[in-house]
Amino acid sequence: MSLSGAPHPAHRLLRGTLVLAFAAFAGGTTVVSADEAGISFWVPGTYGALAAAPLPQGFSIAEIYYHSPINGGGDVAIARQIPIAGVTTRVSASLDIHIGVQNDLLLSIPSYVFATPVLGGQLQIGMLIPYGRNKVFVDQTIVGPMGMLGGPPMTSAITGFGDFEPQTSLRWNFGVHNFMIYATGDVPIGLYNPQSLANVGYGHGAIDGGGGYTYFNEKTGDEFSAVLGFTYNFTNPSTQYQNGVDVHLDWSLSHFFTKDFDFGAAGYFYNQASCDHGLGDQLGCFESRVLGVGPQATFVIPLGNQQGALNLKWYKDFDWTHRAQGWSGWLTFVLSNNPTDAQHTPTHR
Repeated sequence: MSLSGAPHPAHRLLRGTLVLAFAAFAGGTTVVSADEAGISFWVPGTYGALAAAPLPQGFSIAEIYYHSPINGGGDVAIARQIPIAGVTTRVSASLDIHIGVQNDLLLSIPSYVFATPVLGGQLQIGMLIPYGRNKVFVDQTIVGPMGMLGGPPMTSAITGFGDFEPQTSLRWNFGVHNFMIYATGDVPIGLYNPQSLANVGYGHGAIDGGGGYTYFNEKTGDEFSAVLGFTYNFTNPSTQYQNGVDVHLDWSLSHFFTKDFDFGAAGYFYNQASCDHGLGDQLGCFESRVLGVGPQATFVIPLGNQQGALNLKWYKDFDWTHRAQGWSGWLTFVLSNNPTDAQHTPTHR
């Protein structure tokens, strides 16, 4: 099978640079959101405009700055403190206690796109390398195996490297229709301590995979993308806790006003499809859910034989359950080869 519908060079540039590096943020950082201690592997909102579109061939690098102040109630606050307090019996998640989290993270994603088609599609491989600061505050602490309130407020902060994430994707282009499958996973080598409120590692491995679709009409400038994925989590050996299976959908709806500027909306739906379990599970099923939406914009920056793209996304959370909520801001810069250098290769025919 061969790819068809080669895009115009100007739009190929847009496709290559506007697609944020695969799994732009999904890992290596502790974000209070779901599952064990309020932490999930997948970060909703990872994918944005042109998520399944072709990429420029060769090496590229994405640098992402992520900032997210979020807050949670007793369910999330207690879940995070259970390993610290040594709780060994079921506890109520309705205690009057609150948690605040602030994430300031830098993620580097070097990747490579092969010129030779694989199964008629474009193969990409990469590695997500996270570094940043996680700060967590609780206004009351729980103590003892019965999980009772009894301690003063506590603040914990940590700075360092999170878990590394190998990742790959395979993409096919047929005119205005683009398709993608992807796979990624978590290698739990980042800073993690179950006795600390703040961490920059998960403490357990995970596998995530799924597929996506992008509609992009060169003549009208209209774009729509959606990526659906599933996460399987391995047991945390430090706490004997295993998160349930997570389902997530990221979407984008945008318009190219010029060949160098795109603006629109992006959003996500995240839902935990099965219960948490394991010897360390003291809160029961603890299935989480969240919806989010916000604006996005991208500016293409010509750089001679290379090209850059600056992308901004902002999300606000809605309809959350068993999850800290708030907002998140993403600032991404992608540097890649100029697509015109590879426009005559088989991948783009």
